[in-house]
Amino acid sequence: MAKRRVEYVVNWDPERIKALREHLRMTQRQLADELGVRQQTISEWEIGMYVPRRSTMKYLTLIAERVGFEYKADKK
Repeated sequence: MAKRRVEYVVNWDPERIKALREHLRMTQRQLADELGVRQQTISEWEIGMYVPRRSTMKYLTLIAERVGFEYKADKK
Protein backbone atom coordinates (compact mmCIF):
# COMPACT_ATOMS: atom_id res chain seq x y z
CA MET A 1 0.00 0.00 0.00
CA ALA A 2 1.42 3.37 -1.02
CA LYS A 3 1.93 6.02 1.59
CA ARG A 4 -0.21 9.09 1.24
CA ARG A 5 1.86 12.22 1.06
CA VAL A 6 0.72 14.87 3.51
CA GLU A 7 1.29 18.39 2.36
CA TYR A 8 1.63 21.31 4.69
CA VAL A 9 0.54 24.72 3.53
CA VAL A 10 1.17 28.04 5.13
CA ASN A 11 -1.77 30.37 5.39
CA TRP A 12 0.00 33.65 4.71
CA ASP A 13 -2.43 35.86 6.56
CA PRO A 14 -1.75 39.60 7.11
CA GLU A 15 -0.13 39.11 10.53
CA ARG A 16 2.17 36.36 9.33
CA ILE A 17 3.29 38.36 6.28
CA LYS A 18 4.08 41.40 8.40
CA ALA A 19 5.88 39.27 11.01
CA LEU A 20 8.05 37.69 8.28
CA ARG A 21 8.87 41.10 6.83
CA GLU A 22 9.82 42.42 10.27
CA HIS A 23 11.86 39.27 10.96
CA LEU A 24 13.76 40.01 7.76
CA ARG A 25 14.20 43.62 8.95
CA MET A 26 12.84 44.85 5.63
CA THR A 27 10.60 47.69 4.66
CA GLN A 28 7.56 47.00 2.52
CA ARG A 29 9.49 48.42 -0.44
CA GLN A 30 12.45 46.09 0.14
CA LEU A 31 10.25 42.99 0.42
CA ALA A 32 8.33 44.08 -2.66
CA ASP A 33 11.59 44.39 -4.61
CA GLU A 34 12.65 40.93 -3.42
CA LEU A 35 9.35 39.39 -4.52
CA GLY A 36 9.01 41.38 -7.74
CA VAL A 37 5.78 43.09 -6.70
CA ARG A 38 4.76 46.68 -5.92
CA GLN A 39 5.16 48.14 -2.42
CA GLN A 40 1.41 48.75 -2.51
CA THR A 41 0.88 45.01 -2.95
CA ILE A 42 2.76 44.26 0.28
CA SER A 43 0.67 46.90 2.05
CA GLU A 44 -2.55 45.37 0.72
CA TRP A 45 -1.48 41.91 1.93
CA GLU A 46 -0.64 43.27 5.36
CA ILE A 47 -4.02 44.96 5.81
CA GLY A 48 -5.88 41.94 4.46
CA MET A 49 -7.24 43.59 1.33
CA TYR A 50 -5.74 40.86 -0.87
CA VAL A 51 -3.80 37.63 -0.39
CA PRO A 52 -0.65 36.54 -2.21
CA ARG A 53 -1.01 34.24 -5.21
CA ARG A 54 -0.19 30.59 -4.70
CA SER A 55 3.23 30.91 -6.37
CA THR A 56 4.10 33.87 -4.16
CA MET A 57 2.93 31.96 -1.08
CA LYS A 58 5.40 29.21 -1.96
CA TYR A 59 8.18 31.78 -2.32
CA LEU A 60 7.28 33.34 1.05
CA THR A 61 7.47 29.86 2.58
CA LEU A 62 10.91 29.24 1.06
CA ILE A 63 12.17 32.58 2.35
CA ALA A 64 10.75 31.87 5.82
CA GLU A 65 12.42 28.46 5.96
CA ARG A 66 15.78 29.80 4.82
CA VAL A 67 15.90 32.57 7.41
CA GLY A 68 14.60 30.42 10.27
CA PHE A 69 11.27 32.22 10.61
CA GLU A 70 9.04 30.05 12.78
CA TYR A 71 5.50 29.54 11.61
CA LYS A 72 2.97 26.78 11.94
CA ALA A 73 1.87 25.22 8.67
CA ASP A 74 -1.67 23.92 8.32
CA LYS A 75 -2.13 20.28 7.31
CA LYS A 76 -3.75 19.93 3.89
